[in-house]
Amino acid sequence: MSQLNVLGGELMPCSTDPITGFYRNGCCENRGDDPGMHTVCGRVTEEFLEFSKEQGNDLSTPMPQYGFDGLKPGDQWCVCADRWREAFEAGQACDVVLESTHLSTLEYVNLADLQAHAV
Repeated sequence: MSQLNVLGGELMPCSTDPITGFYRNGCCENRGDDPGMHTVCGRVTEEFLEFSKEQGNDLSTPMPQYGFDGLKPGDQWCVCADRWREAFEAGQACDVVLESTHLSTLEYVNLADLQAHAV
């Protein structure tokens, strides 16, 4: 079964360098078993990375034991829909790749808000 993006088309890959997604396949898929809903393909910014760190999810510090080099501004990453919404409400939302953002994101975030941050 194909995965759909927020625009109703086929879900496109978000990033393979760094490799992202809950399933580590480069896509922000939702198969129903990801409690974090890593469905927003975000192009991270310094502000978003700092906001995420302040919320307890440090995405910028390398963690070699997990094969994670840490994110830097401009990297694309599947971020949690709730975290993106929280960042949006705080004025710290990163840009979004709509074609790579899963349709189920719309359960948490308004399409117009995503479109306002579209790459």
